[in-house]
Amino acid sequence: MKNIRYILNSRFKNNGNFFVSVSKILGFKPKNENFYKTAFTHRSMNIRDDKGNTINYERLEFLGDAMLGSVIASYLYKEAPAGDEGYLTKMRSKIVSREHLNELGRDLKLIDLVESKIPKGQFGDNIHGNLFEALVGAIYLDRGFKYCEKFIYKRIILPFVDIEKLEGKVISYKSLLIEWCQKEKKTFDYDVYDDTGNDDVKHFAVKLSINKKVVAKARATSKKKAEEKASKRAFFVFQKEITKNT
Repeated sequence: MKNIRYILNSRFKNNGNFFVSVSKILGFKPKNENFYKTAFTHRSMNIRDDKGNTINYERLEFLGDAMLGSVIASYLYKEAPAGDEGYLTKMRSKIVSREHLNELGRDLKLIDLVESKIPKGQFGDNIHGNLFEALVGAIYLDRGFKYCEKFIYKRIILPFVDIEKLEGKVISYKSLLIEWCQKEKKTFDYDVYDDTGNDDVKHFAVKLSINKKVVAKARATSKKKAEEKASKRAFFVFQKEITKNT
């Protein structure tokens, strides 16, 4: 443990500022600062402990994801007594969606605390949500479940969770559109291809056809994002028909 502490301290150049920044985000002072330093250590730093185990935020991300799911599930179980298993699962997915976690991490400017050998401008959007999950995992290890639960309530549940509004929130326009097409016996096709634009970052373009007619086009930095963007545009084309039959 001493070796790990020395390695992490040597990487975080101004430990005083780090401690202050993390304390402001948490709303309390950490007991073991090293959990939080690990939460903001990217794998590109290639740090290992004396047993050869890697030291980065990815394991804490896994733990934080589980803690988020647990706290949100408990909240929904209490607040939505009429909801069955499927309803509760869908609502939890909306609350802890990747998009929402990315927004939370971005709002807290967690990326500013990351130690990495990769320029921060090269990270994808998901880095923000990954760091948020890792931070939650660090809180659990440092202070236990109660502090972890309080943080999740403070940062997610109290400011953002409105069950009535969440019921109408769409998680995936692509899933919604495909479900509607299958129900209405309509054919659909996502024609994805490399974009030939002049952007520094590679883009993908997609043409979405329904019943062999192109109804939406989109481009993004990944195939998944391009398909989702096109699906959202198509949803608003057929919104009246889709909402009437769902």
